[in-house]
Amino acid sequence: MQFRSILRIVGLLLALFSVSMLAPAFIALLYRDGAGVSFVTTFFVLLVCGFLFWFPNRRNKHELKARDGFLIVVLFWTVIGSAGALPFLMSDTPNISVTDAFFESFSALTTTGATVIVGLDELPKAILFYRQLLQWFGGMGIIVLAVAILPVLGIGGMQLYRAEIPGPVKDSKMTPRIAETAKALWYIYLSLTVACAAAFWAAGMTPFDAIAHSFSTIAIGGFSTHDASMGYFDSHTINMITVVFLLISACNYSLHFAAFASGGVHPKYYLKDPEFRAFLLIQLVLFLICFSVLLRHHSYDSVYDAFDQALFQSVSISTTAGFTTTGFAEWPLFLPVLLLFSSFIGGCAGSTGGGMKVIRILLLTLQGVREMKRLVHPRAVYTIKVGGTALSHRVVDAVWGFFSAYALVFVVCMLGLIATGMDELSAFSAIAATLNNLGPGLGEVALHFGEINDRAKWVLIVSMLFGRLEIFTLLILLTPSFWRS
Repeated sequence: MQFRSILRIVGLLLALFSVSMLAPAFIALLYRDGAGVSFVTTFFVLLVCGFLFWFPNRRNKHELKARDGFLIVVLFWTVIGSAGALPFLMSDTPNISVTDAFFESFSALTTTGATVIVGLDELPKAILFYRQLLQWFGGMGIIVLAVAILPVLGIGGMQLYRAEIPGPVKDSKMTPRIAETAKALWYIYLSLTVACAAAFWAAGMTPFDAIAHSFSTIAIGGFSTHDASMGYFDSHTINMITVVFLLISACNYSLHFAAFASGGVHPKYYLKDPEFRAFLLIQLVLFLICFSVLLRHHSYDSVYDAFDQALFQSVSISTTAGFTTTGFAEWPLFLPVLLLFSSFIGGCAGSTGGGMKVIRILLLTLQGVREMKRLVHPRAVYTIKVGGTALSHRVVDAVWGFFSAYALVFVVCMLGLIATGMDELSAFSAIAATLNNLGPGLGEVALHFGEINDRAKWVLIVSMLFGRLEIFTLLILLTPSFWRS
């Protein structure tokens, strides 16, 4: 294990992250809200810490192995998440505890969107902007992790996907160098953010709200600058813009890369992709179910309102964004539970969405169909095909391994919450909301997470990290064999 090289990289990460504190400091200066001191102080603290890690190890540039890569990925999220808590701790508004500061920071960075802060409308603009900015950085980190880094380490949905399935992802020949790949993804991510902000502004948001909500929309994070979330704006146009950009961000960014690299956005790159087609089908079915149930129960005064709310909430929850326009927990009980379960599927592999990813659910479904065929014809040989290509047993075994690990982590974390005194419904929905990086839950956590006990919050922080790091990336660090030389 190249510990000194790892420390050098962590030092660079801290130094780079410290620069991000200057943006909210500028917002504090612009709006004169008095919150700039905490960000300037954090900037210097992180810069010094980063220098202390980097300077003694600056000459250690040994080639890193896969084990080093796993540790760097985990350290990236834990160190940056911990460093991100400093402005919340130093700020007078909001005045929150150490646990709450860490919870808010990790929730933002992992794009979970679960908050412990109430009274957002009265918070300083700098704090509001910082929360959104953390989510935006987290979303970019997820894309690079899923598309550029995890495949190199040999795990993750994207590695299975690109290795075994032909089509736009493989044909596009994304550059093998991580730095160049990350640069290409950065341009796409930034372009989508600018387009989303411009659309929100044109629809009636203030420039501040437009930029802030574009950050959390493209990152599929769900944080808002208002307690009422998107419901604050009460605009069908804003709701539709949010839906469109959530669907775009929940797609595989390798597909976006292939489409843009070809000289323009060509639908064929998307429609040829089996995961994308499955994703659209899931979204359509969820919307139709929500729409029909809301109409049957006369939940809204008009058909158009029911259509708008059903479309917004089904897309927001199933893509794991967690934006709300209404108290969806107050809908007929079937719908909140259905949408909560839909978050387990989440977005496509290589997107900013959470959950287990559509490609894994698709492969599990095909495996289930194959087993039923085998029961009818025991001697027949059936292969699982996706996109016209047969998959190896290794791929199917890996997906089943991920599913079992996901279920195990879910059960352990849920039992941990119940052990802290939380009721069963709240514990189930809280783990679903954090492990799937969704945000809102049911029961005690339907509105926010501020009233649950501190021990439960630390369990949920761990749950967020497991969900964001694709389970195995964090789980492998807990095995003794990983640390043996």
